[in-house]
Amino acid sequence: MDASTFHAPYAENRARFLARLAERGAAAVIPTATLKYRNHDTEYRFRPDSDFWYLTGFGEPESVLVLLPGAPGAPGAPAAGGAARPRSVLFLRDKKREEEVWSGLRLGVAAAPGTLGVDEAFPMAEFWTRLPELLTGFERIVYRTGHDEARDRQFHAVLARLRALVRSSAALPGEVLDPAPLLHELRLFKTPHELSVMRRAVAITAEAHRAAMAAATPGMGENEIDALLTYTFLRRGASGAAYGNIVAGGANACILHYVNNDGPLRDGELLLIDAGSELEHYASDVTRTFPINGRFQAEQRALYEVVLRALQAATLQVRPGNTFVSVHDTAVRVLCEGLAGLGLLPGTAEELLKNEAYKRFYMHRTSHWLGLDVHDCGAYVVGGQSRTLAPGQVLTVEPGLYIAPDDTSVEARWRGIGIRIEDDVLVTEQGCEVLTAAIPRTVEEVERACRPAAVGPAAAASAMAAMAAAPRT
Repeated sequence: MDASTFHAPYAENRARFLARLAERGAAAVIPTATLKYRNHDTEYRFRPDSDFWYLTGFGEPESVLVLLPGAPGAPGAPAAGGAARPRSVLFLRDKKREEEVWSGLRLGVAAAPGTLGVDEAFPMAEFWTRLPELLTGFERIVYRTGHDEARDRQFHAVLARLRALVRSSAALPGEVLDPAPLLHELRLFKTPHELSVMRRAVAITAEAHRAAMAAATPGMGENEIDALLTYTFLRRGASGAAYGNIVAGGANACILHYVNNDGPLRDGELLLIDAGSELEHYASDVTRTFPINGRFQAEQRALYEVVLRALQAATLQVRPGNTFVSVHDTAVRVLCEGLAGLGLLPGTAEELLKNEAYKRFYMHRTSHWLGLDVHDCGAYVVGGQSRTLAPGQVLTVEPGLYIAPDDTSVEARWRGIGIRIEDDVLVTEQGCEVLTAAIPRTVEEVERACRPAAVGPAAAASAMAAMAAAPRT
């Protein structure tokens, strides 16, 4: 695949966004992310801003995209009465041999239009001097504030200069719009290209979860499984994890965002893994919970089957015309039925729903959007009502139950059990597609995927060796 083919989907994204900008008579200024420092002079690995990547497919830092739908009187626009010409202008670092030696090759200004399909490119050093001219003639500017204080100050200084110098016949840039209503609504509905990337990310994640189930045995450490997950992500072509891996053995699973991943894996306990790969900056997000020794105990199985029923029922609600909140409401109802049936909470399912007693054991929501961000953009409420699901949206379905180890209101046999099962689900014309369906989910599938305890800690090394011998994709 040549560069122009690779970047065609991003050019299509720009065209759709430019059409929306034209409807509002707005220009857009979309910077990429800034470099962040881990400590002293050690940088985190750079990851471009999601909006910027969606519109460019360009992964270098110190870059800004300016989109101009065209407006009478604006530079590059035709005479009054003619059709406005949309323009995409990219500012980026130019090639500089002495810096490329230290931090890697750059695309450079000259190559940017041909490679990325933008109309014009200029050195980033010229951004602030050229921006006033580019924005002249636009009454509205799409720009997200709050991510970089210094950049925000310079941007507002540009607007102040324009307002002071603008001719009486020119439009006044008086309104700054957030990208959410325009750009983020586009990002909510995934294109065929995006879905192709997300399916590949899910396939990598599926391999990692299966490898973890096969490798985990009593006596190992959470850190070993954490390493196996990351190893699989990287080896199969992902850039790494889409978020910090959660590898929570035993009662650690009752901590929703547990990321220490440094505890022991004990015989008779469960292991909850919440981990997904990131590929071309698109996220997958999957949780599976399984017995470390390969066999569920009675209480573990009972709770697991409640969560599984909630997952299955909630997933059936993912179809066009249903509301986003209906997925959560369905999961909660099934969980309440299970908690009441097991005697873990007093009362009927209806009573538990009404008084929200279930929140002691299930305290989070069931779904979120998924895409370039793990918690992807897009409104959940429209016009004061829960959003209606529509084809092209991708969301998670992730019910769970978490019984704290110190919860003396329940019998000791239930304490310290944390279970979550999470799938990635695409809304289709006919209903939904569970993108993560290949990852073991039922009790029988999970137990088959787990190795028996007799294999011992060498299982992790064996799993890695097996993957190393497998053909690369």
